[in-house]
Amino acid sequence: MISQPEPLIGINIDPGTDDPNDAFERAAIADTHGIDLALIQDHPYIDRFFDTWMLLAMIAARTDRVHLGTNVSPLPLRPPAMLAKAASSVDVLSGGRVELGIGAGGFPQGIAAFGGAMPPTSQIVPAFDEALRVIRGLWESEHGFNFSGDHYNFKGTRFGPTPAHPIRIWVGAAKPRMFRLTGRLADGVLVSNAYVPESQLAEVNQYIDDGATRAGRTPDQIRRGYNLMGAIDLPGSPNKPADLRPSTPLLDIDGWVEHLVHLYRDCRMDTFIFWPLGERQREQLEAFAIEVAPAVRTALMDAQ
Repeated sequence: MISQPEPLIGINIDPGTDDPNDAFERAAIADTHGIDLALIQDHPYIDRFFDTWMLLAMIAARTDRVHLGTNVSPLPLRPPAMLAKAASSVDVLSGGRVELGIGAGGFPQGIAAFGGAMPPTSQIVPAFDEALRVIRGLWESEHGFNFSGDHYNFKGTRFGPTPAHPIRIWVGAAKPRMFRLTGRLADGVLVSNAYVPESQLAEVNQYIDDGATRAGRTPDQIRRGYNLMGAIDLPGSPNKPADLRPSTPLLDIDGWVEHLVHLYRDCRMDTFIFWPLGERQREQLEAFAIEVAPAVRTALMDAQ
């Protein structure tokens, strides 16, 4: 029987420029009410988004305890050495609160429009594999870092600062080879219910388990993160976002508690990032932080 780690519960922070205070207000909700993670999508090619790493640094300066990270940074626009540098810098400045989410680049047109280049399809996973080894190698290097690969090469690289804590690497994955790579090399996976519905989670877990086993790791070493896009049906006015799908539910407080408990117990998901849709999003986040998250933790603790 595969054991599961204690759940981590998080929220999405939107990097939109329409309301510069929105990101800080969302982060304050997470920091005040015991939410574990506050993650930000990283799409530099979207003109209405702030730069995610600059925003993370600003949020780190205004929070005390919540862990902060990317969901996820695209390697074609964030070279691994610079990602390692940014993550370790914010980690030190925040007192050890950074989580690094990385993706191979899910939006090739946007990446190309911003001057980036995707590897050939056959080389996406090998290049990603090397990038993860580079990032970890730089973090762990004490003297000059050397690496010779097909995609990245380093010789005598002097790296600093050293991260303040062991930064978890999360992989934004969508296909079997990337899930297996996650099992081999990463600390966690991040998938989204809008693209990977619940019916596919057993298959996802199997790919990750296979990758972990082949690498001599135990499957419970890899966290299973689920971006939960949907809406909380708040009292007072019905909230029925136009962009809801069957896999992005509209539920009341009790419904969300039951849903997360089910995903943990029956689908092996152990990390949940709530992405509110529709209206009254900050109110939804408050309800999630104050009512849903504590009830989920209590339900899972009582069952142990």
